Amino acid sequence: MSKRKSSNVSDNPNKRVRPAAVEEDVEDESDLDGDEEDGQVCTVVVSDAGIVESITLKNFMCHSLLGPFTFGSNVNFVVGNNGSGKSAVLTALIVALGGNAHATNRGLSLKGFVKEGESSSDVSITLRNKGRDAYKPEVYGQAIIIDLRITREGLRTYKLRSKSGQLVSTKKEELLSILDNFNIQVNNPVSVLTQEMSKYFLHSKGEGDKYKFFMKATQLDQMREDFVYIKTTKESKYWTWMFCNYLEKEDRYKNMATLDEMHTKLEELQKQMAWALVRSFSPIFFPTNLDFQPPVYANKVEEAEGKSRQIQEQLEGITQQVGELQPKCAELKAEAQKRNTLLKSSEVRVQIISDITVNWFSHFLQQEVLQRSIDANKRNLQTMESSRSNRLRRFGEHMPSLLNAIQEAHRRGQLKHKPRGPLGYLISLKDPDLALSVEVCLKGQLQAFTCDNHEDEKVLQSLMSKMFPTGRRPAIITSNFLPSVHDTRMRGVNHPEYPSVLHALEIEDPVVANCLIDQRGIESILLIKNRTDARRVMQSRNPPQHCTQAFSKEGDQIFNNRSYTAEQTRANYLSGDVEEEIRHLQREIENQRAQADRFEQQMKRLDDDIKQNEGLLRRTQVEQRTTKTSVAKATTICPERLDVRRTARSLDSEITRLKVKITTQQDQQGDREEVVRQYHEALENYKNMTQQMKYLNSFIKSLDSVMNHRLQVYAELRRFLSARCKYYFDSMLAQRGYTGSMAFDHKNETLSISVQPGQGNKADLSDMRSLSGGERSFSTVCFVLSLWAITEAPFRCLDEFDVYMDMVNRRISMDMMLKVAAGQRYRQFIFLTPQSMSSLPVSKIIRILRLKDPDRDNNSQKGQDEEQ
Repeated sequence: MSKRKSSNVSDNPNKRVRPAAVEEDVEDESDLDGDEEDGQVCTVVVSDAGIVESITLKNFMCHSLLGPFTFGSNVNFVVGNNGSGKSAVLTALIVALGGNAHATNRGLSLKGFVKEGESSSDVSITLRNKGRDAYKPEVYGQAIIIDLRITREGLRTYKLRSKSGQLVSTKKEELLSILDNFNIQVNNPVSVLTQEMSKYFLHSKGEGDKYKFFMKATQLDQMREDFVYIKTTKESKYWTWMFCNYLEKEDRYKNMATLDEMHTKLEELQKQMAWALVRSFSPIFFPTNLDFQPPVYANKVEEAEGKSRQIQEQLEGITQQVGELQPKCAELKAEAQKRNTLLKSSEVRVQIISDITVNWFSHFLQQEVLQRSIDANKRNLQTMESSRSNRLRRFGEHMPSLLNAIQEAHRRGQLKHKPRGPLGYLISLKDPDLALSVEVCLKGQLQAFTCDNHEDEKVLQSLMSKMFPTGRRPAIITSNFLPSVHDTRMRGVNHPEYPSVLHALEIEDPVVANCLIDQRGIESILLIKNRTDARRVMQSRNPPQHCTQAFSKEGDQIFNNRSYTAEQTRANYLSGDVEEEIRHLQREIENQRAQADRFEQQMKRLDDDIKQNEGLLRRTQVEQRTTKTSVAKATTICPERLDVRRTARSLDSEITRLKVKITTQQDQQGDREEVVRQYHEALENYKNMTQQMKYLNSFIKSLDSVMNHRLQVYAELRRFLSARCKYYFDSMLAQRGYTGSMAFDHKNETLSISVQPGQGNKADLSDMRSLSGGERSFSTVCFVLSLWAITEAPFRCLDEFDVYMDMVNRRISMDMMLKVAAGQRYRQFIFLTPQSMSSLPVSKIIRILRLKDPDRDNNSQKGQDEEQ
């Protein structure tokens, strides 16, 4: 699987052996050539090609600058607290060496790695390029520098430089060649194992996930995908080659029949064109006989005018009459649309008559509504003028008389408590600008009265019936009178900038205040003059507490999820300037009178248009008699009259396109006899080719034989790797006195791992889920180390491998990994951990890179290298 030499574990796996790295005592790492332990000298192989010499990060993730960090050629510990940049270093290593964002488990796209506020991020990695596996040493020298830039848009660009810094290439294909030469696989979890990948594969309870981890680590899954691709490609190429030539000739042959069909269709379209021209001049001939029946639009117009006069005489029944006329107008439109299929030349004119008639009635109805509005404004003007001397008259002409009657009834003892009202008369505004918003909020309650009990309510109803014999009466609210205002501190809104309706009003009588609190909840309604501010306050994520709604200065009603625009534009009851209101009503009445005059002029113009179009209709009827001759000519082309629904323009366009298509196809196909000859020749060749394909079956069978052999080799390799993985796993467990088993089920694609801590019978083996956190983490490390032993890569990266371990298992796991690293000097190991690693043995092959705690003001740092 690889050109690198595999490592071996100790012959006696149960013996606790201190790693050779602990006994190292050399002065320079580049001069390492041996290791002495227990009086024996071991050969040391120094890493040559593909290991990481240094890395620098700029504006990457949340860090402004990290590095440059220099790594040792064998064991490296990147140590630091959370947020110091350990994961950023590992993520940058994956991305810069061709890995995708998903492989880092840190984001879904590359643009997420650019520091907030920056336009791009940069990563620079230096790979060693020495020894027999060096890549183009004559070009790059003894090191390859990989510079990666990621833009805010997510674009990734590379610059590949030599050791001297000279630019060699910017193509990703060159990077892939370098990675392939060094056997660097950053997407392989055994080469680079992140925390998330470890949780997903190793700490997963599913046996299928562990099997996937094994397959991905050994690249057996990639081999299997390649076999499937080869099989699929073989079959698709076979059938494509067999049918390609024949189908081409067959298609040309079938197009000959299509050409005949196009000629037949062209003749049919030309016949339809002849009668379509007749239709365009004289639609009345389709589909009835040649006797023309004059339309009855004139009668309908007279009928509409009669109904109009009836509406003018009966103004009280205007709504009902308009309802009767609208169906008639619809009939006129429907009739015009029906005649569209019979009489194109008269369609527009008749439709104009119908539309003008409808517009006439529509304008008449608008004029009636306008007159009613003028009358209502006149009544309001009269009320405002009378309120100059008495503000109470704003609430109704009979209000002064009603209040006098209430006063008299109370004096006579007919009322237990004097009713209060109208409520709008008993309140005043602290800020006059809020008059419209308060008036829209309280609505009909401004004219309402409140009583203490139902007996008083009956007396008040009797008084109102005398004062208001017809029309609507003010509402009566019955509720016990209290001497003090309700305490609304716990349920009312209290905003530092905007008042509630309760706080915006001057209310001397507590009965009036309590009534508005109970009926309208004025303690929970805010008044915010600016409608934009009102929407911002109410429809934010945190609206004011106890606030149900708000009103703007213009009367807009705003809730937390919707808003409504007020129909009322001015305050009628609470405005303080009576004279201004009077002047406003006078101006509005004048404008409405001017608008009524314009409506009358429009009605006059519509009457003239109706008469004019009646004349056009009569002339149209005369013109139809001249069209019987464009019919005689059409009969000579096609004796049978056709009921053509399409227009002459549409048919002419299709005829033109069809002629072009016929000409083009004739030019492409060439001689008809030649096309027929080529088809029969191709058919004969196809039959011969089918016979010849039988001879190709031997080749296909040979290919299948090769594939079957490779599948057998694949199965053998899978079995061999599984056996080696089991052996190394058992050896690793034995170093702590554990026993275990590893069962591969290649058919169902599952991997079951059972471990027994301490000395015990193998019958007592239990699933890893029953182990403690430290024991399970130790077993996981053994699994990873066994995969390391059967796979090859220039460096290994492991992120926080000891996060769930206790001190004992962490020490044992550390010794095991250091022992493996000592036996594999040609490989580089990078461990990321939050532990201080102060208890590590002293050795020249171990380098500790300590990252400082993050500086929130300036996330840039250089690690402290400790070479032990």
